[in-house]
Amino acid sequence: MRPRFCLVGALMMALFLSCLRPESLDPCVEVDPSITYQCMDRNLNEIPVNIPSSVKNLDLSFNTLKILGSHSFSNFPELQFLDLSRCEIETIEDEAYEGLHQLSTLILTGNPIQSLSQGSFFGLASLQNLVAVEISLESLDSLPIGHLKTLKKLNVAHNLIHSSKLPEYFSNLTNLEHLDLSNNYIETIYHQDFQALRENPQLNLSLELSLNPIDFIQPQAFQGIRLYELTLRSNFNSTNVMKTCIQNLDGLQVHRLILGEFKNERNVESFDHSVMEGLCNVIIDEFRLTFVENFSGDITDFNCLANVSAMSLVSVYLNNLEHIPKYFKWETLIVTRCNLVKFPSLDLPFIKHLSFTANKETPSFADVNLPNLTFLDLHKNDLSFKGCCTSSHFGTSMLKHLDFSFNGVIIISKNFMGLEQLEYLDFQHSTLKKTTEYSVFLSLENLRYLDISYTNTKIDFNGIFYGLTSLNILKMAGNSFKDNTLSNVFTNMTNLTFLDVSKCQLQHLSWGVFDTLHGLLLLNMSHNNLLLLDPFHYKQLHSLKTLDCSFNHIETSKGMLQHFPKSLAFLNLTNNSFACTCEHQNFLQWIKDQSPFLVNAEQMTCATPAEMKGSLVLDFRNATCHMHKTIITVSVISVLVVSTIAFLVYKFYFHLMLLAGCKKHSSAESIYDAFVIYSSHDEDWVRNELVKNLEEGVPPFQLCLHYRDFIPGVAIAANIIQEGFHKSRKVIVVVSRHFIQSRWCIFEYEIAQTWQFLSSHSGIIFIVLEKVEKSLLKQQVELYRLLSRNTYLEWEDNALGRHIFWRRLKKALLDGRAWNPEGTAEAEDNQEATTST
Repeated sequence: MRPRFCLVGALMMALFLSCLRPESLDPCVEVDPSITYQCMDRNLNEIPVNIPSSVKNLDLSFNTLKILGSHSFSNFPELQFLDLSRCEIETIEDEAYEGLHQLSTLILTGNPIQSLSQGSFFGLASLQNLVAVEISLESLDSLPIGHLKTLKKLNVAHNLIHSSKLPEYFSNLTNLEHLDLSNNYIETIYHQDFQALRENPQLNLSLELSLNPIDFIQPQAFQGIRLYELTLRSNFNSTNVMKTCIQNLDGLQVHRLILGEFKNERNVESFDHSVMEGLCNVIIDEFRLTFVENFSGDITDFNCLANVSAMSLVSVYLNNLEHIPKYFKWETLIVTRCNLVKFPSLDLPFIKHLSFTANKETPSFADVNLPNLTFLDLHKNDLSFKGCCTSSHFGTSMLKHLDFSFNGVIIISKNFMGLEQLEYLDFQHSTLKKTTEYSVFLSLENLRYLDISYTNTKIDFNGIFYGLTSLNILKMAGNSFKDNTLSNVFTNMTNLTFLDVSKCQLQHLSWGVFDTLHGLLLLNMSHNNLLLLDPFHYKQLHSLKTLDCSFNHIETSKGMLQHFPKSLAFLNLTNNSFACTCEHQNFLQWIKDQSPFLVNAEQMTCATPAEMKGSLVLDFRNATCHMHKTIITVSVISVLVVSTIAFLVYKFYFHLMLLAGCKKHSSAESIYDAFVIYSSHDEDWVRNELVKNLEEGVPPFQLCLHYRDFIPGVAIAANIIQEGFHKSRKVIVVVSRHFIQSRWCIFEYEIAQTWQFLSSHSGIIFIVLEKVEKSLLKQQVELYRLLSRNTYLEWEDNALGRHIFWRRLKKALLDGRAWNPEGTAEAEDNQEATTST
């Protein structure tokens, strides 16, 4: 049973492995598909086999490869960059790199290489950069690279090399440009060490010898040597040793010589000016002195360097630069972090390029006389400048580049007269004053670049940029505009291609502000306070490719979104306050439709409403809006219907009660002959005349009177309907001035109209008790119309009038009542006779 179990297990394992994709076993990260692979620190002990043969860049650093056998990389014929740093490589066998004919960079840093065969680097026909730092190399002779004729850079720093002697094979490295021997153990340099360089004068080699403990250079060791650059920094442990070694550089011809120390590697406590005397026999084109403290001397001690074309002083603590002789032929002077206490009043006829930077102790600018100056860099000095700027301040009219950035207060009281050749002007992070009082740049028609970013400038003068007709780049971030509105200040700048108005607290844009900028390619309006995205402002920017409106407070758009220029390729709207509501669904849908050209559209989030805050704009669903619209429409209609019904019920409640009562009492016999509607002011007439003549007369009539017949405890309106109308055949309306002015009387009259309509017969008898003014009567339109169109009774307080009144009223009341005419007539005659008696 056991063998069978093992067989089943093996089959299952084989099936499992067959289901795995090859790339699932690959420990490397594919940075650029089929081109770049990152295999750093993957615990590899051999070269991965799953990397495609098309790979060009491969990082295998921090693994444990130990041995590179023959043809280790033959699977990667297109490899151009190979990093084998700190792979614990001890042995590189012959032809280990065979097949890497296109490899240009090989890095072997930090490997404890013990064995290098003569053919270790065979096959590297195109190698240009070899980095063999910290590989325990004791001699250049141990490095078998004489056949690498394409090699341009060789870095063997941080090794155990004790001799600067270049092996004979260096004569074959005809393309070598840079040799780094820094941080080794070279103490002496002899005449024969660089014989290979004498035999190849066509070499243009840069030699780095810094951080070697050199204590002796044989006289004429550099005789007949031509170098592009020689660097000797932190090499000497005393001034005397340094002086002797510098003197023994005689006969050297070098384009750039770099002397001094490193910031954290100070060996020489003080720098004696006599050191510079040893340079008189060295042909130098450019000289750089770095990190020298306590320089005991004056700039005049640089006489041996009078003919160099470029002088660079970095962190050299000089007393001053005031007395540089005029005969010095320096064309370039760079002074950086030299802690000068004042700006030097230079008078140098040959200077074309002056860079005076990061000298924080210099309080104010001083005039200079540099007639050939074209480039002036004064950034990061905390300089103040009163009355900037004219050609007289610089002693030249040829200036093309002027950098006053990161300084103090600069008062521009001149309009750059004599500096019409300026092409580059930078004031960023300095405090400008008087820039908006007049057109300060009017004469700079050749200016191509202007930076006034973060200069505390408030722009309230539209003519500030007049004259800048050739300007291509304008940076003005971090300033402000009047009323926080971007005004029409770009009218004449038709050549502008780059405009930065970020962080300017902008809330609004003036109409037509960009209309003349037809060539603008990039517009940065980020970090402002814009509330709306209005494409109409950008309609005339026919060449615009990039528009940055990020970090504003934009909620939605305004106007037609089709007004954006067709040339626009990148629009950044991230970090705004988008309102993700149905009110703005067209704008939100536009964002979805245009997401391919919106920068980081997938990161755009909603700010309002509260329930949508933080959610992605692209997740907003228009279907929700359609559903909401349907719900809202139905809800509104329902509310309107219910409200209408409620209103009608409220308004016609008593009419409905009357309708219900009419249906209920339609077949029942009426108790009263008439329900009397009258004003309380007319109650005496009703009691003394109407009741007495109708209820005590012949035939007798039964009247419904509220003061007598309404049921106590029942609402008045209910009594009116239930006791008055439902139980009466007729309604008598006593019209008077008081009746018209009484709301209850009018209410009862309106109910009476409804009652008459529902009972389908003429049941209302109008009695006009007194003459009523037409103007008063017309206040009740319906009553006025009825009295105008129908017969009514008028009360006249005389014998004849009273007789006619009662006969007509009784006749109207008898209409529809069962009665005996003969008996009634007899009774009336008897009553009249009695009355006559």
